[in-house]
Amino acid sequence: MAIQPTNEQLSVCQRFSAEAMAPDPAEKLGIAISTLQKLPLTAVRHQAVNGTCGWYIWGGEYSSDPDFYQPLHASHVLRYCPQILPYLALPPGWAVVLAPDYEDVWFDENRLAE
Repeated sequence: MAIQPTNEQLSVCQRFSAEAMAPDPAEKLGIAISTLQKLPLTAVRHQAVNGTCGWYIWGGEYSSDPDFYQPLHASHVLRYCPQILPYLALPPGWAVVLAPDYEDVWFDENRLAE
């Protein structure tokens, strides 16, 4: 059964002409919790694999450190990063960068192959 996106998520997907694919609350995503107070906030969605929804979320500069991300169920994003919730129904291949008075959202087909 497909998870129903929120009205706000549907609105974001419609604004960018993207099919809405809300993650299952039980699916995991990668989130760099210790960086979320830094700007900009970045979220990138890859293909879902092994019980993940494909989202990776971090603040500030990206790091390739293997401990950069912590696994978190999608249902807990509200607690740690509520500002990204409206974008979570964007399907794999989409990316988001947010900062005060700034929003950049785009599709990158290369993310589907990663």
